[in-house]
Amino acid sequence: MARPEQVLLLEPQHELKFRVSTVFTFRTGPFSDVVTTNLKLSNPTDRNVCFKVKTTAPRRYCVRPNSGIIDAGTSINVSVMLQPFDYDPNEKSKHKFMVQSMLAPPDMTDMEGVWKEAKPEELMDSKLRCVFEMPTENEKTHDMESNKMMSSSSLKSESSLPVKSMSSTLDDGEVKKIMEECKRLQMEAQRLREENKQIKEDDGLRMRKSNIMSPQHPSVAMKKEEGMSARTVALIVLFFVMGIIVGKLVL
Repeated sequence: MARPEQVLLLEPQHELKFRVSTVFTFRTGPFSDVVTTNLKLSNPTDRNVCFKVKTTAPRRYCVRPNSGIIDAGTSINVSVMLQPFDYDPNEKSKHKFMVQSMLAPPDMTDMEGVWKEAKPEELMDSKLRCVFEMPTENEKTHDMESNKMMSSSSLKSESSLPVKSMSSTLDDGEVKKIMEECKRLQMEAQRLREENKQIKEDDGLRMRKSNIMSPQHPSVAMKKEEGMSARTVALIVLFFVMGIIVGKLVL
């Protein structure tokens, strides 16, 4: 018995296209990042519909949601994410998807149980193939130049940012630490200035004292010389007087 026609409306209907990044190298390959495409499932009927999304390469794709219930007259978007992998051109033809659906029973409580008990003639399915869109040489060159311009402009804008905008990214704790460090450095600078001032004042005082003391040395020497000359004269006079007395005694 032939399966019934799919009641869900798929958008796109036949192909899931994955457009890879235009900027890649031979080392990283075209699938070095996650590539996402969307699949829209619409339920135009007056009954709820259960659905499942399956793939022939489950390790290559992440599907969210991969199953569920679409209420009557509503739709749902399914994100199909191609995971990074080593690209093999011969492998792309093996990647296919299938959207399986069936009308939900009115009294459904266990969706997994309903899927297990479903009869083949109750299941509906639609198949889609995967298409990997590779960039052309012109697109590669254009995008590489655009990326270079964007990176250079971003570097210029970052280098021209004021210091204040950079400090705005700091949290309150870091700002407080920086302010305390600045205050400590200011106090240290003030202390060094005061010490330097005190040293200059001490040097000036010592210089003034030396200038005052230096002229006193000749006067002291002169006084010492005057004292010595007076004692010498007194001794000479004393010897002279004694000589006269001795002379009179001998005569």
